[in-house]
Amino acid sequence: MTTTRSPATEFLQWLTIERGRSPATIEAYRHDIGEFSEWMRERKRSVRHASEEDFEDYFALLRASERADSSVARAMSSLRGWFGFMFDEGEINHDPTWRLKPARRGRSLPKPIGEKKMATLLDSLGQHTAVDARDRALLELLYGTGARVSEAVGINLEDLDFDEDLILVTGKGSKQRLVPMGATLRVALQDYLGPGGRSELARTKKTARLFVNVRGGPLSRQGVDLIIHKRALAAGLDTRTISAHVFRHSCATHMLAHGADIRVVQELLGHASIATTQLYTAVSVTSLKREYQDSHPRAHE
Repeated sequence: MTTTRSPATEFLQWLTIERGRSPATIEAYRHDIGEFSEWMRERKRSVRHASEEDFEDYFALLRASERADSSVARAMSSLRGWFGFMFDEGEINHDPTWRLKPARRGRSLPKPIGEKKMATLLDSLGQHTAVDARDRALLELLYGTGARVSEAVGINLEDLDFDEDLILVTGKGSKQRLVPMGATLRVALQDYLGPGGRSELARTKKTARLFVNVRGGPLSRQGVDLIIHKRALAAGLDTRTISAHVFRHSCATHMLAHGADIRVVQELLGHASIATTQLYTAVSVTSLKREYQDSHPRAHE
């Protein structure tokens, strides 16, 4: 007996296999499609017969419910993609979303914290315990490389190259890039990987992950959030203004303030949108390392 999969399942599988979308993106699309499908069922209407008026009503409802602009924009992107896919596959005869104008996303970038405050936070971390060494290495890595929190917790021990001072980072869509290891970060990582550091935490479990929790297992994104909150509070900083993404944004902002080429910063952060790919040229590892050494505040001892 052959099981026919739903158009939504086919679309999500296509995004996963053909487009290489991350699990988080797939779940976001699944959520948006599910909400719209449920709304249509409540109106006793088939998704296959959705009209332009249905979408106008639906997005008017989302905006009236005070959804964030970014949430509305994502839902519109998800549904435009899904209906475009169904039209291309012959599942529907008309794409009712083609006239929809992409929702404008509000600016949601967090404000970077100043260099002095960042230095205060990082320099407040001692190395008296294995946890101290881990936290210092983690925060130095977030600020020193601009890595996303998901990328940081996904780094394995084998991704570190101390001979070339490089770190292999796996980003969205499993795309990999090499990022420089500044002098301050190098020292912090070596201390963490030395006696009394990571080996002390990982005694009971074996894991390839660089950062581990107190039980020896891989450190989670939630664990990183707790570490940042705890360390910022101890340093006397406003915890409401500091998050893992603030480290990333601060890295980029401070480098640009010190004269880094914006194309180098884009390469470092691993931006992978089509617009970024078209606008910014590829930067060699040698050029990237040179620009990084010249412009990052903590690249030198």
